[in-house]
Amino acid sequence: LGAADEPEGFVARHDVVREQVRKRPGLRIGRTRRVFEALVPAVMEQKVLGLEAFRAWSHLLRRFGEPAPGAPHMRVPPPPEVWARIPSWEWHRSGLEAVRARTIIRAAQVAGRLEEDAAEDRLRSLPGIGVWTAAEIRQRAAGDADAVSVGDYNLPGLVGWALIGRKVDDAGMLELLEPYAGHRYRVTRLLESSGRRPPRRGPRLPVRDYRAF
Repeated sequence: LGAADEPEGFVARHDVVREQVRKRPGLRIGRTRRVFEALVPAVMEQKVLGLEAFRAWSHLLRRFGEPAPGAPHMRVPPPPEVWARIPSWEWHRSGLEAVRARTIIRAAQVAGRLEEDAAEDRLRSLPGIGVWTAAEIRQRAAGDADAVSVGDYNLPGLVGWALIGRKVDDAGMLELLEPYAGHRYRVTRLLESSGRRPPRRGPRLPVRDYRAF
């Protein structure tokens, strides 16, 4: 719930950031302390639309999840040993291709060690876990207020547009966020809530279905 968040020392240096701090003074960066549980959806979200990742997550949760305590019609994620045993055809039915499936299986096999140490270098030592995925995991599991999702399709453009009125790439985003070192993820959360986004041009990306391959 963010009780361990430490926003002290955070200083808003742009008008849009100051405005969002005023509107959302209670924003806290929470943490679950469940590294593997955060890793699975983060891997599913790699390089795909959110709808594709949600479809895969929903299928596998319905198929292998466990009844939630007190709410048997709901499902909670299965433990790592169950993820490690999911057969290839079930991954395919979920719409998740083999590369991401292998990443989750390998992580499930060492899940115990991940829970002991969620440092970025430990996460990125796993095949299939890069800088974007490691940041997403640390945001959710460790409540890392400084973890930036470098490599995100939309984030650099959003940050650039909100702060200087034009889209930037990853390098430009990191330069803009440098004054907020220690709180860069906090700033991206505030900017996402501002509603300031670059105008959309061209068609939307199509929703792919790996089950048809």
